[in-house]
Amino acid sequence: MKAEPQKEHRWLEQLVGEWTFEGECDMGPDKPREKSAGTQSVRSVGGLWIVAEGSTEMPGGGPASMILTLGYDPARQRFVGTWFGSMMTHLWVYEGTLDETGTVLTLDTEGPGFGGDGTMSRYQDVITIRGDGTWTLAGRLHGPDGQWHEFMTSVHRRAA
Repeated sequence: MKAEPQKEHRWLEQLVGEWTFEGECDMGPDKPREKSAGTQSVRSVGGLWIVAEGSTEMPGGGPASMILTLGYDPARQRFVGTWFGSMMTHLWVYEGTLDETGTVLTLDTEGPGFGGDGTMSRYQDVITIRGDGTWTLAGRLHGPDGQWHEFMTSVHRRAA
């Protein structure tokens, strides 16, 4: 069986390359946002998948490594993938769609809630391709008020 890349697979190809990123993350109520910076190397796997390997320093110190996988499943008509990092044991499993502008990929997932009580919460990671050759990643949590609350953002720039 040989799968041929679809337009959605080609969309993922624009993430391939070497990147630096700067981000901010909410650390809780009444706490200042923590800043971070790091690098990410994104490669294609057969034109159907991307694998992104990143590294950064955790707020409060210590190195962290992360791996993101993304592809597109034509049978489900959904982007699919995973994310995991050295700072936690949860494997985040994604399923998402591209918006009508072709610039925003919203990935739905479920993971441990911020309360630390073992309950699971709904999340979204949103990748936005910007016209200036950069892309952003935003993390959102679905709150008890029924609204999405952004808790993390990062801007990715091609490494020189």
